[in-house]
Parts: sequence; structure tokens; C-alpha cells
Amino acid sequence: MSLLRDRDFLLLFAGQAVSRFGDGLYTAATAWLAWSLTKDPTAVAVVSVSAFAPAFLATFVSASYADRYDRRKLMIATDLARVAVVAVAAVLLSLGLLNLSLLVVTTALLALIGAPFAPARNAIVTQIVPADRLQQANGLLQVAFRAAFFVGPLMLAPLLAYGSMRAALVVNGLTFLGSAGAVAALRVTRPVLAAGQAGLWADLAAGLRAVRAAPDVLVVIVTFVLALALTSGFLTVGLVAVVGQGGRYGLLLGVAGVAEVVGALLLAGLRMRRLALAAVLAWALLGIFRAPLGIVTSTTGAAVLLIATGLASALTDIPLIALVQQRIPSHHLAKALGLWEAGVAGALAVSPFVASTTIALTGVQDAFLLSGAALVVLAMTATLTLARTDRAQRPGQVSIGLSGSEAEQPAVAPESAR
Repeated sequence: MSLLRDRDFLLLFAGQAVSRFGDGLYTAATAWLAWSLTKDPTAVAVVSVSAFAPAFLATFVSASYADRYDRRKLMIATDLARVAVVAVAAVLLSLGLLNLSLLVVTTALLALIGAPFAPARNAIVTQIVPADRLQQANGLLQVAFRAAFFVGPLMLAPLLAYGSMRAALVVNGLTFLGSAGAVAALRVTRPVLAAGQAGLWADLAAGLRAVRAAPDVLVVIVTFVLALALTSGFLTVGLVAVVGQGGRYGLLLGVAGVAEVVGALLLAGLRMRRLALAAVLAWALLGIFRAPLGIVTSTTGAAVLLIATGLASALTDIPLIALVQQRIPSHHLAKALGLWEAGVAGALAVSPFVASTTIALTGVQDAFLLSGAALVVLAMTATLTLARTDRAQRPGQVSIGLSGSEAEQPAVAPESAR
């Protein structure tokens, strides 16, 4: 992977791997802390929702600042602010003052402060990587993100066994410092801002217009958010009902996580010409393998299906990010990515309720079948919509989903690649 020999990309890759490790550790730690404080599963759910709701509300709005100001400095400030919040939480825990209410506030505050970070990070990639290597870059970053996030929860047990919950929070704070240091070391030229820079609301409106002007991007983002709402909860709520045993549940989640990492690694080495089409059809593939999960009777059978869905999962977001990076002008890029991130946060918040309600009404087997069928129908609808928008384009415009640099460069601002 030649990109890893590029100093700036390697710094971004390593720094964000460290940061995602901390995210995974913090997610597991707060869930366990909520349980240990209350012994109430509802409290765990409340803490989980507090991590998504602020991101859903704030990500798109805060992403405007990543388009109008220095993305690198914004990422550093965000990381340092999160270090301060985690440090306060560790002090409160040490003093025995951290209760459920303060834990919810802390988790929500971290989510709110971190809202502009992911859009800024995904947008800054275009300032580091040439346009024709964006898919490879996003694939490698997803390998780091998924692997590190998967490892993070695994470290909670030894940290609690040989240290304490406070040690877990300290480690999480150190990961934010590591991320800030890596970003600070990047040699990134700040994009030239347009003359007469718009205010917040005017900039947000312009960002929405930019997304609507790229109908393939809009179709792929909407498809992703709807599909995630239909499926994400089934990997947690539904899988618990299928396996009925904690050890098998943890094993199967691990299998799915490893498959996602492998899928991202494979995609980093491929070159797809039709990014939009690949991103929506991946959901149909995922639905086909997700549907039978409710009727499998063996761990091996469930593992095989989860490997297939894990591989397909990598195909849903890597082409999407590359498509947005190539089709949206640089001065609106973070807002477009923020719109997607906000949709993801909203989908993750409602998906467990979608899964649990469907299972309660139809049973586990039919619920998985319905979820898989819904994904296939959604993917086919998106494919037909992409075909119609492709035909509606004027002669000479870029064809939907093309990822070659010769096709996409007119849609990328000149300052977005080195």
C-alpha cells in the first residue's frame, strides 16, 4: 500500500487509528459504567442514546465550520476539548461524584464537541491524497477505523482487571492527545476560502444546494441512512435473540467485525468505476445474506452469513465517501459529509427500536426475512433512481458513479489534491 509511505497520510492513518481505539474503549467503558452505577439496562440504553442524539442534531451544522475555517486546526481543537471533558469525568469518578446523570451529560458533551471532527477528517483527506487515489485512501482509513474500534472494547477487561475504570478513561484521554499530535504534524495547505465568505445559515443552505446538484450523491446518502436504520439494530438486538448465549454472541460479533476489516482491506486494493452503483447494490448483497440469519441453527452457519454481510458492509461506505469527495466541491465537502454523518447518527439511534419492534410483532425468523427483503427492495429502488438521474443528465456531463480521475476531476476543487 504505497499511500502508507506518504508521510501525511501515514500520520492521519495512525492518528485516527489511535483515536478510534479510544472511541471503542470509551463506548464499552461508559456502557459498563452505566450498568455498574444502576444495574439497570435502561440506563445503558440512555447512555447509548446520549452518544448519538447530539451528533444527529449538531453534525451537519458544525460541519459548516470545517468548510469555512482551517480543518486541521478545528480537528486539533476538538481533540483537546475532548481531552478536557474526559479528564473532568475521571476526576469526578475518582471523587465518587460521577452518577448516571453526569455520565449522560459527559457522553452527550463529548458527542457534541466531536460533531465536526469526522466531516473535517474525511474532507481533509482530499487535501492530502490525489483524486484518483481517494478510494484506496478511504479503504485504508476504514481498515484502521474498524480494526481499532474492534480492539478498543477488548482492552476494557484487562484495564479493569489490572487497573480501574479511571485508568480506562485516562487511556481514552491519551488517545485524543495522540490524535491531536498526529493532526498537528500534518503538512496541509489550508484551502483558499471564497471571497465574501457566507455566514452559517447561508453556508448551510449552499451546502444543501450542492448536494441536491449531485443527485447521485443524494441518492447514495439517503439509501445508506435508510438501510442502516433497517439493519443496524438486528446485528445487536436480533442476533442476541438468535444465539441466546453470551459467548456465542460475542464470538459472532467478533467474526462480523473481522470480516468488515478484511472487506475494507480488499476494497483498498480495488478500483471501482461506478462508485454510486456499487454503494447501493452492496445493500442488496447485505440483505440477501442477512435474511437467513433468523433461521440458522448453528454457530458455523451464522458465522458464514456474518462474514458475507461484514464484507458487504465495507462496500457500503467506502465508495460513498469517495463519491462525495469527488463530486462535491471542496468548500462544501465537510457539510455533505456532515449530512451523511448526521443521518448515520439518527439511524443508529432508531435502529434498535426498529429491530425490537419488528421482532416483537413478527418473531425473529420473519423479522430477519423482512429486514433482508427491505434492503433488497431499497437497493433496487436506488439503482433505478440512479439510472433515471443518469439519463436525465445533459450530454457531456459526468456519468453517475464514475470514479476515474479523468471523469471526476472537474467536480473536485483545484486545491483539494496535492
